[in-house]
This record gives sequence, structure tokens and C-alpha cells, in this order.
Amino acid sequence: MGLLRRSPRPSAPPPGLRTPHSVWWWIVPGALLIGVAAWGTVQWLLQDLRQLPVPQQISARIEAMRTGLATAAGVGAAVTLMLAVRRQRHQELTAAHTTHDAAERRVTELYTKAIEQLGNAQAPVRLGGLYALERLAQDTPALRQTVVDVICAYLRMPYQAPAEEAREPGVPRGAVGGVARVGARHDPQEERQVRLTAQRILVDHLRYRPPAGRRGWRRPPDPNVRHWPGTRLDLTGATLIDLSLVGCRIGEAEFRGARFVGTAGFGGAVFTGAARFGGACFAGAAEFRGTDFTGAAEFGETLFCGDAEFGKARFTGPAWFGEATFTGTAWFGEAAFAATAGFSGATFTEEGGFGEATFTGTAEFGNALFTGGAWFRKAAFAGAARFGEVTFAGAAEFGETLFTGPAGFGGATFAGPAWFREAAFIGVAEFRAATFTSTVKFSGAKGLGTAELGGARLAAAADGMVRTFPPSWRVVPGADGWQTLRLTTVGERGGD
Repeated sequence: MGLLRRSPRPSAPPPGLRTPHSVWWWIVPGALLIGVAAWGTVQWLLQDLRQLPVPQQISARIEAMRTGLATAAGVGAAVTLMLAVRRQRHQELTAAHTTHDAAERRVTELYTKAIEQLGNAQAPVRLGGLYALERLAQDTPALRQTVVDVICAYLRMPYQAPAEEAREPGVPRGAVGGVARVGARHDPQEERQVRLTAQRILVDHLRYRPPAGRRGWRRPPDPNVRHWPGTRLDLTGATLIDLSLVGCRIGEAEFRGARFVGTAGFGGAVFTGAARFGGACFAGAAEFRGTDFTGAAEFGETLFCGDAEFGKARFTGPAWFGEATFTGTAWFGEAAFAATAGFSGATFTEEGGFGEATFTGTAEFGNALFTGGAWFRKAAFAGAARFGEVTFAGAAEFGETLFTGPAGFGGATFAGPAWFREAAFIGVAEFRAATFTSTVKFSGAKGLGTAELGGARLAAAADGMVRTFPPSWRVVPGADGWQTLRLTTVGERGGD
């Protein structure tokens, strides 16, 4: 199948395992040590010998020689013991080396056999290869990332889902990168089961449950014995069927150009590294509710054919949805964006909900298109909020929204009702060249006394259409039927 066939790198041999020096490197110094010990002992005992009578000198010399020989014997015994200990250590290391080599050969053989099984034309054989790799990785932590890489490589192989599953409404071919028709030797239905098994293996070892607290003096067993921490995924261009990574902990994840058939579930998942979904296609619902993106989250040019649920998601790093297309409902209610949130050029075909969302960094919505309603009620923008050139074809709800930084709506088009009731603008508010064609309500809005309104205009009001503006704004009729907005002058304020 052209699948990755790289053998796992063998682990290093046990520490201290080296070819020992020749025994002569120990015998010669040992003999010298014995001789020096005997000679030194004799010399020390005989240092005052001349002061004794001759008969006693002879007796002392004999005793000194005996003591020197005894000392030499003791030192020799110690050297012999050291040699025996070293020899035993060498034998143990040799046995460990032999066992290590045998284990490495076995791991390599199992890995190679499993890879060959994955390339087999029969689906049951491919399933056996997947399970063999899973068991090998579970028993050998050093091989886990390698096994994950192999499974991801298998899922990246060209595959076309069966006709009853491939029913995307108007999915452009360019958005389904990396997908081609399955080879003639693989039955689509059988291959589907193999791929579901591959996905299930990944999910089983990525799912994480917080350990329970201690109960009394007993520590409960760790529920994550099968969890493979720090696992990275590379599923670029892969076809994934009903993938559910709910509650999983994932390192760096690559899903660029991937095609998600059916529902894609990521609710409650934690991405500890960057999560890249640029150019991916979600044919069904995309569930990201409560997902924690610790690193950068990239969804640029992504196509969401079903509903996209990002409610209560947390984006610690930059979040990029530029040029993304949401053909279903897009919900980001109560989501938290700690860094830049980029939605420039995004298209929301149905409703786009950002109610009570928190934007700590810059919020970029320039040139976005909201065909349905755009709901930002009670959202909080701590940084700059940029809605320049945005088209609101449906209702635009910004009631009770807090704009701490600059709020830019220059060139925006409000074709439907625009509600800014009770909104608070602490930074500069800009509505230059903005266009309002329907109901407009700014009642109770604060901080608009210095708003920039140059070129802002209103279409003629229809019967029953209600429009309320801040007291500091003035509606000026135009000759072409359009009205313009400007700030009141000092004299006009005095006359009010």
C-alpha cells in the first residue's frame, strides 16, 4: 500500500555494557599492589632493628617477614575478590545484553510483521495488523508515537467512503483534498471497518479521565493506564468517518485538508499543542463544545457543511477562522478567546452566535458575511473589535455588549435589524460609511458621544420601522432619499 515501513529505532543498550579491558590490566596492578604492601610492611616493622641485640634482630626479621607475607596474602585475597566481583558483573551485563538484543529483535520482528499485515489485501489481516501494533505500543512506551504515526499514515491513504455516507450538500472538490477512489482490491465496506478500527484505537489511547481523589488511606487506581500522553496526530488529508475524540488529550494535531464524514466530535477535548484544521471539510455536524485549545487553533478556509458547535470553547492561543464557510448554524456562545480571534472573510450562511463570548485580544471580523442572524448579545471585547466592511444580511444583535477597546464598524452594511441597546463603548466607536437599511436601536447605549460617523447613512424608513439613536447623534435628510448620521453641534445641544 506504500505504507510507512520504517522499523522502530532500537533502544540503547543497558548502561555500563561495554567490552571489558583485558584481565592483564587488573593482574599487573594487583601484583604490584601485593608486592608494595609486603615490602612496605616489612620496612615499617624493621625501621628500628639496629637498636636490638643480634639474636633479637634475627627473630624480629623472621617475624617481620611473616607479617609481610600475611599482609601480601590479605591484599591478594582482596584483589582476587575484586576480580571475581568484576567477572560476575561482566557475566550479568553480558546476559542483560543478550536479553536486550533478543527483546529488540522480537520487537522489530513484530513491528515488521504488523506493517506487512497492514498492506495485505484481506481486511481481516489488516485488522490483525492494527491490533498487533496496538499491543506492541501498549507494552513498549518508546514505540507509541511511532505506532500512532503508522496508524495515521494508514488513515491518510486514499479512500472514498461508500455512496450512502458521502452525501455532502454541494461540497466543492477542492475542499476535499487528499481523497481519491479506493483501489480495486479493497472493498469499500470492508475498508470502512478497518478504518473505524484504526480510529477507535487512536481514541482509546487518547481519551483521558481525571483521576479520582483519595478515599481514606486508599488511593484509587489510575483510570488512564491505557492513555498515551503527549501523542501527536498527523491526519493531513485523511478521510475520517464519525470520528469522536470527545474527552481526549492530544498534543500537536494536524487535520489540514482532512475530510470528516458524518459527525465529528471533539467536545471536552484538550489540545496541548497547535490544532490545525485549515482547509478541512466537515460534511456533518462539528462538535467542539467545551474544547480547550492550549496552542494555536487554525480553521482557515475550513468548510462546515453541518452545524458547528464551539460553545464554551477556550482558545488560549490565536484562533483563526479566516475565509471559513459555515453553511449550518455556527455557535460560539460563551467561548473565550484569550488571544487574537480572526474571522476575516468568513461566511455564515445561517445564524452565527457569539452571545456572552469573551474576546481578550483583537477580534477580527473584517469582510465577513452574515447571511442569517449575527448574535453578539452580552459579548465582551477587551481588545479592538473590528467589523469593517462586514455585511449583516440578517439581524445584528449587539445588545448589552461591552466594547472596552476600539470598536470599528466602518463600511459595515446592516441590511437587517441592528440592535445596540444598552451596549457600552469605552473605546472609540467608528461607524464611518456604515449603511443601515432596516430597524436601528441604540437606546440606552453608552459612550457614543464621540463616535466617528463620517459617511454613515440610513435608507428611507418603511412604515412601522423603529429607529432610536443616542442623543448626541443627528439624522440629516438627504436629497437622494437617503439620510446621513452626524454628531450634534454645541449649539444644537444647547437648543435641545
